[in-house]
Amino acid sequence: MDNTPSTQLLNRVTQQLKQASSDSKTPAGNQTPDATVEQKEAINQIFELFRFNYHNQFLKAFPDYDTMIMAKRLWSRLLVEYSGEVIMRAAEKAVKESRFLPSVHEVLERCDTAEVLGLPNAYAAYIEACRAPSPKKEYRWSHPAVYFAGRASDWYFIANTPEDKAFPVYKRNYEILLKRIQNGEELEMEIAKAIPQTIEHPLENKEQKQRLAALRESL
Repeated sequence: MDNTPSTQLLNRVTQQLKQASSDSKTPAGNQTPDATVEQKEAINQIFELFRFNYHNQFLKAFPDYDTMIMAKRLWSRLLVEYSGEVIMRAAEKAVKESRFLPSVHEVLERCDTAEVLGLPNAYAAYIEACRAPSPKKEYRWSHPAVYFAGRASDWYFIANTPEDKAFPVYKRNYEILLKRIQNGEELEMEIAKAIPQTIEHPLENKEQKQRLAALRESL
């Protein structure tokens, strides 16, 4: 029996397609959001990328048009949470790291939104938040999302709670912020108001009258 890595991969792809077919009728009230035009275009480009880089494996995995369409539907459903740019970058990374045709789950594992957006990954952001000195607002953060995730998690909590409990809380808040940024929202740090070098105090009525009288005499 052929049990090479290539055959194992093709068997996994077949199982995924069978599962996609069996799940095609989704119960009412539990429907997965439809993929956007951008996501669908990204998936089409990915399949062309795979066809070019894994020609023989690709043709074995998707021998006909119907099989490929079924696969694309599966990919659209599983990757619907990520932007087209993130999906495309993840697929390109999978191609660089694998000699064999990547499965949708292998691409899904590489959908690191932070990396695509140029932000630190969740753990690096957590370490930065833990080590940043006070006052937090005045620290030069690598990105505002790192600060806001720390504030949402509570500074005291992440500084005084063991990592195995604090990091999941921080990671969740950070990932929420990443999705907001991915959707086009801009996060900006509040700029602290500068303290004036001299502080003006209002003059008392008597002193105001004296100054006004002196001004009149000088005219």
